[in-house]
Amino acid sequence: MVVQHEMEKLGLSVKNITLGEVLLEKELTDEQKQNLVKVLNSLGFELIDDKKSRIIEKIKNVIIDLIHHQDNNMKTNLSEVLSTELHHDYNYLSNLFSEVEGTTIEKYFIAQKIEKVKELLVYDELSLSEIAFRLNYSSVAYLSNQFKKVTGLTPSHFKQIRGNKRKPLDEV
Repeated sequence: MVVQHEMEKLGLSVKNITLGEVLLEKELTDEQKQNLVKVLNSLGFELIDDKKSRIIEKIKNVIIDLIHHQDNNMKTNLSEVLSTELHHDYNYLSNLFSEVEGTTIEKYFIAQKIEKVKELLVYDELSLSEIAFRLNYSSVAYLSNQFKKVTGLTPSHFKQIRGNKRKPLDEV
């Protein structure tokens, strides 16, 4: 809403706006683009204008959506999901992502899953086995090993450290 409001203030006709993507009625002039970049940067956003960067952003958005906004009942593999969603061969997407981001799609996917695990551990509403099931891990042991590899802590140690900082809702 903020981006749309600012674009309208600049006199730009927005056709459609979704997470990370804006479709305009017509092409921007160089001056309009410079003004838009200034406004977006002041709001903490950036204008991604080249094709490769847009594809990278779409890969990230698909992964974030899979992990953070769905109950990750993914029965197909990530490469199929990305290829289908982005209409590109997975090898192309994988090589492009690694080249631009300096990490693999798989490592990015795992990092996002671990962030979701941290979030669920802090909320303290699900057991570790429920978290493993929800995030499509084959076992609690596999989740724990991956968590420790990424964070350096076991899930229970992380929960213990983070749990001490949260107050129960009735004490807030």
